[in-house]
Amino acid sequence: MLGPVILAASRSDKMRRFVSAAPGTKQVVDRFIAGESVDQVVPIVEDAADKGLEVTLDVVGEDITTPAQAEAARDAYLELVERLKVLDLGTRAEMSVKLSMFGQALENGHELALANVRPVVEAAAAIGTTVTLDAEDHTTLDSMFAIHEELRKDFPQTGCVIQSYLFRTEDDARRLAAAGSRVRIVKGAYKEPASVAYQDKAEIDKAYVRITRILMEGEGYPMIGSHDPRLIAIAQELGRQSGRKLDEYEFQMLYGIRSDEHIRLAAEGHRMRVYTAYGTDWYGYFMRRLAEKPANLLFFGRSILTKG
Repeated sequence: MLGPVILAASRSDKMRRFVSAAPGTKQVVDRFIAGESVDQVVPIVEDAADKGLEVTLDVVGEDITTPAQAEAARDAYLELVERLKVLDLGTRAEMSVKLSMFGQALENGHELALANVRPVVEAAAAIGTTVTLDAEDHTTLDSMFAIHEELRKDFPQTGCVIQSYLFRTEDDARRLAAAGSRVRIVKGAYKEPASVAYQDKAEIDKAYVRITRILMEGEGYPMIGSHDPRLIAIAQELGRQSGRKLDEYEFQMLYGIRSDEHIRLAAEGHRMRVYTAYGTDWYGYFMRRLAEKPANLLFFGRSILTKG
């Protein structure tokens, strides 16, 4: 399986240099990354809104090694909030954050990440929108969920992400599917050991369906993160069985993947949110997109062979 190999490469400085220098890299990165700056991403947000789509914005960058870098990440999100304020889109334009970017892996990382992310969540609430805490590898999740719980005391609309390939996630979903919660379900995109995660795609998909049912039957707001047509159809059916209206849950897909499907779901009356990443530190995010789907890797391979 190529996925684990690609995920390992995402941590390799040598591979980072090779991929960055490859002639076809920019073409493929531009497919997944909306731009390098907030100035470049704002027109994309406006265009999405004009098409009836919603967005969640991610400033890419996870390899934080100093408190100063974590503070810079905080400030990048605060700058984004200021730009969103002018657009006045409310929750149609929210933000997604990875706590590793806010210093979670550093000394006293839990406290540091909470201190850095809180001003972003507060600023988002002040302009009528919110923040979702992305899930990372399994060793970070207890800290993420604790920060999520703490933030929800003052900002109950704060969302979080759960991953179907982890054994723990069904229990997490039952705990989180409470009134007022916002929970995104994804398959998972980190290399995890067999002791904590399903390794077989079919088992991951089955878990995804079980967890989606838990969320749909709960009292919270499910956010279905998938590009899989079968899982999307199952989620729609589970929504119907649970008596949910179309605005009582949403679909989420990545920028640059299945864009026609974004429009189709929105036209059917679904809330359709596009996960839109931007920034200069794109490598780790980009490599996980390749690992998730073989077609992405083939597209990249062809582009690398293109000269000029």
